[in-house]
Amino acid sequence: MNRLTTSVVIVGGGSAGWITAGTLAARFRAEFKRDVSVTLVESPNVPIVGVGEGTWPTMRKTLMKMGIRETDFIRECNVSFKQGAKFAKWATGEEDDYYYHPLMLPQGYMEENLVPHWLENNGGMSFSKAVCPQEVLCENGLAPKLITTPEYAGIANYAYHLDAGAFSEFLKNHCTQELGVRHVLDDVTGVNSAENGDISSVQTKESGDISGELFIDCTGFKSLLLGEHFNVPFKSCKDVLFLDTALAIQVPYQDEDSPIASHTISTAQDAGWIWDIGLPTRRGVGHVYSSAHTTQEIAEEKLRDYLSASVKDVAELEFRKIPINPGHREKFWEKNCVAIGLAAGFLEPLEASALLLVEISANFIAEQFPVNRSAMSVISKRFNETFLYRWDRIIDFLKLHYVASSRTDSAFWIDNRDPRSIPDSLQELLVLWENQSPWHDDFDRALEVFPAASYQYVLYGMGFKTDDLGMGVSDPRREFAYSQFSRNLNMSEDLKQKLPKNRDLIRKINKYGLQKV
Repeated sequence: MNRLTTSVVIVGGGSAGWITAGTLAARFRAEFKRDVSVTLVESPNVPIVGVGEGTWPTMRKTLMKMGIRETDFIRECNVSFKQGAKFAKWATGEEDDYYYHPLMLPQGYMEENLVPHWLENNGGMSFSKAVCPQEVLCENGLAPKLITTPEYAGIANYAYHLDAGAFSEFLKNHCTQELGVRHVLDDVTGVNSAENGDISSVQTKESGDISGELFIDCTGFKSLLLGEHFNVPFKSCKDVLFLDTALAIQVPYQDEDSPIASHTISTAQDAGWIWDIGLPTRRGVGHVYSSAHTTQEIAEEKLRDYLSASVKDVAELEFRKIPINPGHREKFWEKNCVAIGLAAGFLEPLEASALLLVEISANFIAEQFPVNRSAMSVISKRFNETFLYRWDRIIDFLKLHYVASSRTDSAFWIDNRDPRSIPDSLQELLVLWENQSPWHDDFDRALEVFPAASYQYVLYGMGFKTDDLGMGVSDPRREFAYSQFSRNLNMSEDLKQKLPKNRDLIRKINKYGLQKV
């Protein structure tokens, strides 16, 4: 049987379902000579998890491909700009301990590795501040662009912070009204199989059987199709990443003119860390922790202590508890079903990888859409190989944040550095990086989720030691490197004077809008 793929059925909504629907429908409409229908079946009785409020810069291209105006997105999804992440108390736990993972690459990144030159003479300046202007921009609460900058363009690279619930609703409206996605609001009550074991249709409570050639599972942690129907095993990584519970809350600003942080703030705790995401009308804050290393009562107390500096009556706050089972399915595409989002897996939200994985999964399917069932068998194999690699690299990168810490004040931090909890792949890289700094050739895929620059920002932000002077540095390379340091300082000062405050720009966008591309 080699049927043409003429219909895609996405089961589950939320950000994962609607990003996938929009990505596929936009490409089908723009580039396909034949009609391929997209149907999204969404239960009216299943709430979205709704804490995925941070994105990567890739979201700009994703939205642009769907034909969405950035002005509309910012206005309707309670959006603010994100230029990176600030990690507080991760290295030593002291009050003055912080570093940045910005979203801009180091100066001269494609020509020269600046790490050896920074190690040779940094004058006490942090690595990110020496090679990129965004630490200065974030510390001063500045936006990444001007009101005159066109939509999706940036003076500094940027991503977004957004209201996850509003985002799903916004995407749903765009997909159904502008891209022709069929929306079925109904409960799936069963799954029907074809003779070859594929899914032929899903049964619904009110709408009958919904047939398709390709089914996409966006049913969240339930993983109704891939997990429950196909019984694809779940691979836990709790032995590597210990965090398994989150307490979340939304809190108001002290007043309507309070600054909006233009970065995610991640503050380390005794048994986990607290996220703090600033939106225009509120902050999303939460404590993600290891239940093996602390109790819910202590975790709540830590979160109240954190909030007490900016929120009144913290004793009255009620937190939403979210269980986390860190890990992913052993494969993501089985027969004619592929899982995207929480149905594929979930890791702690430390580097906003959840929505990123949704984007690149949906884009992979859109770009390599299987014309028929034979092609699907080949593409699914490639998809599984690619995404198993990507999940492993993300796990390594998240673990790095803990392994590079020198904190000894609690069992959580000590246990994280136990070699038995560190993947062999990461241990090998750490041995390498003790002798030479991370660089392009350390990774064997052309499209890495996290480039060498990300590893540099984390390692040297946390005080990692590399003996990178053994081979010496030639004078021409040194001269180029120091010209880049100088260029960065000038750029940092120039942008500091030119760019507006994050809140000021968002207010202007809401009032006037940005220029269309």
